[in-house]
Amino acid sequence: MAANFWTSSHYKQLFDQEEVDVVHPLDKEKGITLEDFKLIKMHMVIPICKLAQQVKVRQRVVATAVTYMRRLYTSEADSLPRKQPVVSRSNVVLLTSLNFCVSRKNSDDKYRYEIKDILEMEMKILEALNYYLVVFHPYRSLPQFLQDAGMNDIGMTQLTWGLVNDTYRMDLILIHPPHLIALACIYTASVYREKDKTAWFEELRVDMNVVKNIAMEILDFYESHRLITDERVNAAFNKLKP
Repeated sequence: MAANFWTSSHYKQLFDQEEVDVVHPLDKEKGITLEDFKLIKMHMVIPICKLAQQVKVRQRVVATAVTYMRRLYTSEADSLPRKQPVVSRSNVVLLTSLNFCVSRKNSDDKYRYEIKDILEMEMKILEALNYYLVVFHPYRSLPQFLQDAGMNDIGMTQLTWGLVNDTYRMDLILIHPPHLIALACIYTASVYREKDKTAWFEELRVDMNVVKNIAMEILDFYESHRLITDERVNAAFNKLKP
């Protein structure tokens, strides 16, 4: 794995917002809107997390799996095997955990697959990702930033860590360098806890407009998430049916 984000394939694969907010032709034919697309990707995180809990992998593994899923839906959505959702989700975790326990048959009789199906899907996903598996996460820089800002108490650590977890329900990891996402989470938490860290942020020599824009995206996500109903989610997923 590359030790430097700026020389890694992750940095080279960052997208612009306009590139991420694209509904592919096959999806448009099914009546899927951009809002549907975002909703589907957000809710695809849930089964990945549940599957990861079964095999007891760390949060960074889950985050990597989610990043792969979002890269797939952004770069190669047209080639995705839409009729095999459980297989594709299982292999995203398989690629990151390297644990064949993930390939156990799902309890739902509708989606029972053999190990050969899992391995075949793994190769398809690897090809769709162009074998670029390097992912840098905000978790890496978060503890150092918190310590440097004098905010590394348990309460602030838990709050910012939770915010970072929630950023994977958005496309931020595809668009922004991970250290800026970490800073945006710290900025959000400091405002919420009424801690004035203006001087500290100024010393970092980062573009605070970008940090604040990311923070606003996080807050907008929380606001819009409250308004999402089960009916809205089901309607979006029903459009994926053949």
